[in-house]
Amino acid sequence: MNKHYIIGNLVRDPETGTTESGIGWCRFTVAVNRKYKRDGQPEADFMQVTAWRGLGDSCAKYLAKGKKVAVIGESRAGAWTGRDGQARGQIEITADDVEFLSPGGSGTREPTDADAPGAAAPAVDPASGMAVVNPEDLPY
Repeated sequence: MNKHYIIGNLVRDPETGTTESGIGWCRFTVAVNRKYKRDGQPEADFMQVTAWRGLGDSCAKYLAKGKKVAVIGESRAGAWTGRDGQARGQIEITADDVEFLSPGGSGTREPTDADAPGAAAPAVDPASGMAVVNPEDLPY
């Protein structure tokens, strides 16, 4: 079984694109903190995550640098030799599920049309602090 569960913060804004056959994707890197510290400094692993189709659309719309996410998915390890001759490796996770863990206003992102003066603010659930979304508006 190849199933990974990670929780961490995005280290930069997500990248998006479309394959030649028209399938949309969203790729982002998550810093996952380790339980221990080395020389008093916290350590983290950086995992690249790719979300496809509707899930990728939602990630592109709602994620930004600094946002906290939980990701469930399959991993694939890659290795190559860099230009400097050093061996390099990376773990990439293909997301099956992404949970947005940051409350609505945390993290950093560029303003959008929805942030313009006079734009309707999304409804917020006072108990959880999360935006209330109409299921009809979800892309998947």
